[in-house]
Amino acid sequence: MSQSYNRGTVEDFGRWREFTAGMWAWIFHKFTGWVLVGYLFTHIAVLSTAINVDPAAAQSSADIYTNTIAGLESLLVVRFLEVGLLAVAVFHILNGIRLLMVDLGVGLESQDKSFYASLVLTGAIVVASVPTFLGGKLV
Repeated sequence: MSQSYNRGTVEDFGRWREFTAGMWAWIFHKFTGWVLVGYLFTHIAVLSTAINVDPAAAQSSADIYTNTIAGLESLLVVRFLEVGLLAVAVFHILNGIRLLMVDLGVGLESQDKSFYASLVLTGAIVVASVPTFLGGKLV
């Protein structure tokens, strides 16, 4: 007779406390990847509405594009979303580099420390860039 392992019920939300740093790194990496994919499609959709495909109206197309970008940049919520996008992208890049190093065999024994370092470095970069994004000059 084979042994079975009680994995808990689906409703057991307290199991997240048992996650190690590696599991959190995996979850955050997947989440940030999906956020970046969603942003890519949103970005394409917004920019495609700002581009006129009529070659005769090339000048008005440039004006529409410039006005669309200027209008979006003037919204404070868009600037906050850009800070969030920066945080997501920086963490995804740093964690990807960390994963590459682990796959190459570098730092296998210090994966937890490198994950925490990528979080701290992401936070430092985002905090340092907030004045640029929120107090930036309009187009």
